[in-house]
Amino acid sequence: MQVAVNMPSEAVTDELKPEPSALDVRRLSHRIAGRAILDDIAVSIPAHGFAVLLGQNGAGKTTLFSLITRLYAAQQGSIHVFGHDLRKESSQALARIGAVFQQRAVDPDLTARQNLLYHAALHGLSRRIARQRIEEELTRVGLIKDADRKIRGFSGGESRRVEIVRALIHRPSLLLCDEATVGLDVRRRADILADVRGLVRDRGLTVLWATHLIDEVRPDDLTIILHRGRILRQGRAKDIVASIGASGLNEAFRHITEAAA
Repeated sequence: MQVAVNMPSEAVTDELKPEPSALDVRRLSHRIAGRAILDDIAVSIPAHGFAVLLGQNGAGKTTLFSLITRLYAAQQGSIHVFGHDLRKESSQALARIGAVFQQRAVDPDLTARQNLLYHAALHGLSRRIARQRIEEELTRVGLIKDADRKIRGFSGGESRRVEIVRALIHRPSLLLCDEATVGLDVRRRADILADVRGLVRDRGLTVLWATHLIDEVRPDDLTIILHRGRILRQGRAKDIVASIGASGLNEAFRHITEAAA
């Protein structure tokens, strides 16, 4: 007796496919004025997690973010965002990204609401949806009462929160934060970092957090050590520490970067 075997439909087959990495960078190199800023970078960030790009000032963190967001065109190598090739499918890839850069990106002479409405319009959101999301996000970060106050009157921490809201308005899947706590005091740094980590936990967001501050890294964080344009180590912070028998990440970071000098 023959037994009929039902082949899986295309839809079922697609369900079995593993989710692509949130960010997949391969053999990425970039030069500015003849100097290598990034040298053969390879990074894979899984979806729905918090990853840290750890490096001193000048390591190449901002250049890498500029390439991922297409502020610069990649000279060599490839970048994929949730499976979308940034070179061939730039619209699909960039739609999945929200970015908070080290340099302030909000207009100090506009109110928080005006800044956010303008950014939402750039992403093609209707005014109704934009207003709804702005209300939700400013309420979440405790700034709804200040929505119609000019950014010029905000503290550094408040302004940063508005920039994070700005990066989230179009509902990205990957949030890039480049030294997002620079210039803030310890308490406000901790508050902003806790808020962003909460987005990973509560929304399943993927975050790539670039910093030179080792105390912002948790033991289980996927940690990528970038030094003078080269990736020296990547893995969970506690595994990097254990691999060289260091007492902590600070000692491990110093040992790894000094050995590469």
